[in-house]
Amino acid sequence: MSNSSSKTFRYPKMPGTLRADVLAVLLASDDMTGIESIFDQRKQSLSTVIRALIRKYGWPIERRDFPTNTADGRAGWASVYCLPQEVIDAALAGTGRDWLEGVRAARSARRRRPLRSPGAAKARAVAAPEEGDGE
Repeated sequence: MSNSSSKTFRYPKMPGTLRADVLAVLLASDDMTGIESIFDQRKQSLSTVIRALIRKYGWPIERRDFPTNTADGRAGWASVYCLPQEVIDAALAGTGRDWLEGVRAARSARRRRPLRSPGAAKARAVAAPEEGDGE
């Protein structure tokens, strides 16, 4: 067993954050290509979140770069991030499994929440004064 598997890693405290979502994907050994949707309409990039998980929380996340084609036909580079399997095993043997279940429960609760659109809020604000005008 290597040094990294015996180290105690910190987990993000808030289960509904991007950091928690990304770490949950890494601990579940899921494909990182399925995570792009959580970054829609966000100012943070995946690399920013990965950097925080490495520096602030001490996770030994590995990065592999590979050549790819962009949407406009040019060649570019893409990155895949992963945790070594021994780190995943050590984390899940400790408190990681409970933490991961908490993140999944928070994600499930967010999906069940009704979406609030800005248009609906404006409609309610405009409708409220009209109710009092009928005197």
